[in-house]
Amino acid sequence: MAGLRDFRSLLSLIGEVDIRPIRAEAERPLELAVVSADPESALHLVEALRRDPDRPGLQTNSPIYVTTPEKYNPFETVDLVIMILDRAGLQALYEGDVLSTWRTAGKHAILILQDAYLLDDPARAVVPSAGGRLVRVLQGNVNDTVFLQQHLVPAVLGLMPEFQLALARRYPLFRGEVARRLINDTCTSNSAYSLTTGLAEIVPVLNIPLNVTDIFVLTKAQAFLVYRLGLALGLPTQWQSYIAEFGGVLGAGFFWRQVARMLIGLIPGFGIIPKVAISYAGTYVVGQVVYQWYLTGRHISASRIRSLYSQALTQGRRAARS
Repeated sequence: MAGLRDFRSLLSLIGEVDIRPIRAEAERPLELAVVSADPESALHLVEALRRDPDRPGLQTNSPIYVTTPEKYNPFETVDLVIMILDRAGLQALYEGDVLSTWRTAGKHAILILQDAYLLDDPARAVVPSAGGRLVRVLQGNVNDTVFLQQHLVPAVLGLMPEFQLALARRYPLFRGEVARRLINDTCTSNSAYSLTTGLAEIVPVLNIPLNVTDIFVLTKAQAFLVYRLGLALGLPTQWQSYIAEFGGVLGAGFFWRQVARMLIGLIPGFGIIPKVAISYAGTYVVGQVVYQWYLTGRHISASRIRSLYSQALTQGRRAARS
């Protein structure tokens, strides 16, 4: 299939020089500690971190250092500390000025209060630490999957955004949220790019050159999204395996339809909103092809791709108008 070979040739332009920093980001060293006086709660949290709620049968063996508050040394070489506390344990932290020591050590720390009570001073729920980092206090139960997904995961990613690929790759609890963020961020950035070039294309002399550039830039961003998603979801680090696995699904037909749709930008001014929506929708579908394959082990059907594209096109139009 010549068309498919053309598509793969375009993807092959995303070489090792480009993807090496992304791979390094996903494979960066990351050490995590769970600290609790209750061994049962600590074990449950460790198991939850290693399992994706959307794929319960999948579990990693990524190392997690487990200890008690009395034995934990704030200067241990870990990147994130998750400490499970009752009210008395939290009070001991404040009275012993332990948090000040953590700030000095530059630790990212999440404190989970298992007791169902409100802090006397809500301002103490977020404690400033060195270098602009934060020690955050959450209230919930580590046995509650909803709490872990809706509160713990966003709190950790908020503290350590530079570790999001590494966290998701090692600890599947983070995969769903990281995948959603990667897809949404790339959709937004591609839409913003299409908007800026669409405005420039109102000048006739810039119209055709910018449209040609758009096709390459947006396809490259989508290819990077495929790779980032794959790394976050625990897939191989070799770029060639992504071309083999997803090149056919996102093959020549999808690619050339995207090109044809993007050419609406050749209509000066009139094509800006459709162009932004098309950029958003195409990027969204690319992300969903990878994520749904991870969840189900199957590729999305052509009819499902059309349905996703139609829904994303509506979202893209709203984004363009806003």
